[in-house]
This record gives sequence, structure tokens and C-alpha cells, in this order.
Amino acid sequence: MTTIHELVKRYQGEELALPIWFEEGVLKLIDQTKLPFSEDIVTCSTVEHLAEAVRSMMIRGSGAIGICGAYGLYLAAYVSDGDPDEIKQAGKLLKSTRPTAVNLMKTVDEMVEAINGTGQDLVEGMEQKTVEILERQLAFEYELGKHGAALIEDGDTIMTHCHSGALGGAGYGGRALSVIRTAHEQGKNIHVITCETRPYLQGARITAYELKKFGIPHTLITDNMSGFCMNTGRVDKIVVGSDRVSANGDLANKVGTYMHALAAKENGIPFYTATSSHTIDFDTESGEDIEVEMRDSSEVTEIKGVKIAPEGTAALYPSFDITPNHLISGIITEKGVITAPFTDNLQTVDPKLNKIPQ
Repeated sequence: MTTIHELVKRYQGEELALPIWFEEGVLKLIDQTKLPFSEDIVTCSTVEHLAEAVRSMMIRGSGAIGICGAYGLYLAAYVSDGDPDEIKQAGKLLKSTRPTAVNLMKTVDEMVEAINGTGQDLVEGMEQKTVEILERQLAFEYELGKHGAALIEDGDTIMTHCHSGALGGAGYGGRALSVIRTAHEQGKNIHVITCETRPYLQGARITAYELKKFGIPHTLITDNMSGFCMNTGRVDKIVVGSDRVSANGDLANKVGTYMHALAAKENGIPFYTATSSHTIDFDTESGEDIEVEMRDSSEVTEIKGVKIAPEGTAALYPSFDITPNHLISGIITEKGVITAPFTDNLQTVDPKLNKIPQ
């Protein structure tokens, strides 16, 4: 059996950018709000600390948040000496932090279900389940990267939005950047246009940081330049991440994704989302049923505590928007690229149906 200590040590020896890891009885994570100018490491000794880190977006991204679900429940087991009630309470707390992130919900539920099925010491059982989830998440990134890279041609310019990369995933490339990184490592001559992504500027701060780290040529644009870039022939394909995909293929992703998809459709540019099958919510029929997280208006009226609007200005911040499936060219998963009709074809990756995609 592989311990978390052994797994983390192995991962740290590979070319991975780990967003969070377990070390000497505590969780440590990169504070993504401080990137790219400072690589601060935050220590979380309790699940309450971890929940606040997720809520405040110190750690974010669908894959990384899912990993928090596994690590958080293992931490609860570790500090409570295997108290099932403490573990379940930790799960409820973590699920309350980011309601749109289905990966977090599913991972917490999977960890809770494992409480009664470990057949061994509960702390050890939670550790083994966490190791299983971490290894699976990373394997997803490698596999969806291969499937997505097959869509990328030598010489392509790829636009992406927000940050769906290593620090938002398990350490290789998350969702969208797994596709881009794999294509780059295959030797394809590609260029990336990254949208800055207001109001948290994840594209400017973190995507550009990772593209530089991995040696991938890139150009930064403001969000409202994407239509210009598409209309003037500067974009060949668009690849974004996903926080939730409904059963009919509607996509919940960082707000702004929908307008990029509309412009892509108008200009005949393929628009893809990269995700894992774990992020597809087969219990949610369409995007209309997805709860969109509304965040504090101060995140729009301020940047790092500096006001950019007159005092008393009202502001709106839906953290995500919904892109309807008819605007999506394909959904890249670890099982392959799913195309329309999504309601039928997504069933090939539904674990409940035990079907294997052809």
C-alpha cells in the first residue's frame, strides 16, 4: 500500500506543480491569490482552515477543489483519530464552500461512503482512499491531455479563459492546460492566447505563470478583446476548463466563457471544454439546474483591496456562467472526446451505466 507521504514524495520528484499536499500532519497549499509575484505556502492544520482557503480562493480550480475534498476528510480522520462523525461534519463544511463545483461534492461523497467500507483502521482507510483519488485525478489529466492534444494541429493558436491548469488540478495541467501542455510536449508549434479573466485575473496571474513555467509561448489579452482576436483570424481553437457539465452537455465555467463561445460560433472557431468524467453531473439535467455561485460585490469594486469604483457602487459577481451545449464542439475527457448529441453520447462515460466508449 502506498502512503500519502510516499505519494507526495514521488510527485514532488516529478515535473508537477502541486496545489496542495500533506506534510507532517498538516496540509500545505500554494496561496493562489498571491501568484505570480509570491509563492506563499499556507498551512492548514484543521478542516476549518482548509474550508476558508477554498472559500477565499487561496486554492481553486475544479480538480484542486476536488482534491481538497479528499485531503480534507483525511485530515479530519487524522486529527480526530478516526471519529466518523467528525469526518462527516468536515464533509458538510467543505461542500458548503463552493456550491457550483461538482467535483468537490462527488469527492466528499466518495470519501464519506468509504467510511463504512474500509474494513480496517479508519484513519488508514481514509488515507488509502485519498491516495486512490489523488492517483486517479492525475491519471485523468494525462489521459485527457492525450485525447485533447489530438485535436491540436502544428501551428495552432489556442485561446483559453481563466485558469484550468496544474495548480487548479492535480499538478500536471488540470483540464485545459493538460491539453495545451501535452500538445507542446509532443513538439507541436503552438501559441496560447490567455484572457486575463476579471475580477480575480486568474488568466493574467496564474495561467500566464504556468505557461511561462512550462515554456509555452503565449500572449495575454483582456477579456473584451477575444471577439477581435477571433474575427481577425488570430485564434484557431478555444479550449477552456469546466466546473460542472450537465447531463445534456451544458457547461458551467468561469464567467465570461459564454461570451467567448458565442464569438467562436459566429466566427466558425471550434470551442472545446476539457474535463474529467468526474466533473460531469449526470444528476443535473441541464445548465438551467446548475446553481451559480454569487460572490461578494467587493471582488468587482476592488482589486487586492484597492477600490476601482466610487464608494457605494453596486456590483454583480456571478462566479460562473452557463454555456449551452449547441455552442460546444466537443467535451474532452479522459475517455475520449465527446461530441453531439451530448445527451446520448455523454452516457458512454456515465459510471452508473458501466459502458465503455468505442
